[in-house]
Amino acid sequence: MRFQLDVVVWRGDIAESRHRVQVAACDPDGVVQSGTAEPQLLTTYRSAAKPFQLLPLVERGHAERWGWSDEQLAVMAASHTGSARHVALVAGILERLGLSEGHLACGFHEPLDAAEHERLRLHPEARSRLHNNCSGKHAGMLCLALSEGWPVEGYEEARHPLQQLMRRTVAEMCGLPPERLSVAVDGCGVSVFGLPLSAMARSYARLASATAAGNPRERALERIRGAMVSFPEVVGGEGRLSTALMLACGGRLVAKGGAEGLECVGWPERSLGVALKCEDGNARAISPALIEVLEHLGAVSKAELGRLGEWHRPVVRNHAGIEVGSLEAVWGAPVTAGS
Repeated sequence: MRFQLDVVVWRGDIAESRHRVQVAACDPDGVVQSGTAEPQLLTTYRSAAKPFQLLPLVERGHAERWGWSDEQLAVMAASHTGSARHVALVAGILERLGLSEGHLACGFHEPLDAAEHERLRLHPEARSRLHNNCSGKHAGMLCLALSEGWPVEGYEEARHPLQQLMRRTVAEMCGLPPERLSVAVDGCGVSVFGLPLSAMARSYARLASATAAGNPRERALERIRGAMVSFPEVVGGEGRLSTALMLACGGRLVAKGGAEGLECVGWPERSLGVALKCEDGNARAISPALIEVLEHLGAVSKAELGRLGEWHRPVVRNHAGIEVGSLEAVWGAPVTAGS
């Protein structure tokens, strides 16, 4: 039996909106341990794939060869807020590579970091592709291209050997043949992959279960996970759910979100991966749903729940800043899998 999970938006005592959320919790073998009615939902992996897009750089020894720190690896796996810290980290990587922001194919978008957003409002000439929340991933891809002797021009194109390697690596981590991964173009210009939610959960179970005593791939995964949990503010930033979760849990969980209402979590203690997708793509539903699921699985303590309270039941405010409602994750009646 599996359950239905919705996030209800309350305005006073009126149920104003309802978001359906699908969940898959899997072990490293891909067995669904828990979930909602559609753990096989096909959707795009978006930025939650970033730890595995970083994997070849670490696995092939290039991170060690270039001497990248854990903080630098964390920004390569990040969907950052464009803060001054994030921009400086990516700029430093490019400088060491002998490249510039002009080599980044990700384009510019306004930073989510409030201080940097205000600075750019006053100084629009300072706008840079470095502010893009995927700039760290792109810097890592450029490093991989240089290290492998591939051209940096066109590195974002699906036919480039780098993007072909991304597809193979993500497929392997998710337990799928590469041809099973649908390919489209992500918001930052590189390939994005379509695959079942359960396959995403499996990859995070493998990220969670990797140890430094394992094979070269597991050692690389353990390094990436360690970088992410050691620098959660770099992986996201203020206002990012993945950052708040890793901080609240003291690094016991590794988390990475993606656009269109996607969040993935690895739980090393149980070698479990969890993937959530809001079917309508609305990101506001993810934090109450995720924390509700983690509580249901026993992955968070009461103290950690307390630290995550504002994420578990987010408040709805009107334009005057007055609290007028909230969001709540609601379990529905059990359903038979496949019904």
